[in-house]
Amino acid sequence: MVREGIRSLLAEEKDLRVIAEAGSGLEGVRLAEELAPDLVIMDIGMSDLNGIEATRQITDKTTGIKVLVLSMHSDHRFVERTLKAGASGYLLKDCSFEELARAIRTIMAGKFYLSPGVAGVVASEYLETSSSEVTALTCREREVLKLITAGRTTREIADLLFISIKTVETHRQQIMRKLHLYTVPELTKYAIREGLTTLES
Repeated sequence: MVREGIRSLLAEEKDLRVIAEAGSGLEGVRLAEELAPDLVIMDIGMSDLNGIEATRQITDKTTGIKVLVLSMHSDHRFVERTLKAGASGYLLKDCSFEELARAIRTIMAGKFYLSPGVAGVVASEYLETSSSEVTALTCREREVLKLITAGRTTREIADLLFISIKTVETHRQQIMRKLHLYTVPELTKYAIREGLTTLES
């Protein structure tokens, strides 16, 4: 019923055309690969494969397909996971059709779209997190982070700081846990953004 309602409303828009519908996450991924639409409207609560994972597979397996996710969840964690999966927009299900159409056109113009209902939550969370994360790291953890992002190996860091390799690994785990970042590229981007290191360091 929801799909039929959205389809009938979109059919009235002269610049939009619905080319397929899917009743499950796996079917959505398959149709996206076969038909290569400009944009996929994805329900976050799909059967057999949730909308976040379906979004990840679509963006990984195809090129140029945008995904707009519909969700009833305004929690920043859902939004963050969805955007990391490759979605270009996040829309709450209680939005008006006018907002849905606006989101589609915004995304097709090469921009991202967040429902006003979640944009404020995401912004507040980012500001709170970015202001507290660096201070949450100890001086030693900041030193280790700088060396990690400078490309130093675990052994090199241990030698430079006169600590054991096991201690370096412990610091690394603590840094990742505190920052919720789990790869060196993510840590590097974070350190540059926060002024802890530079590309030349």
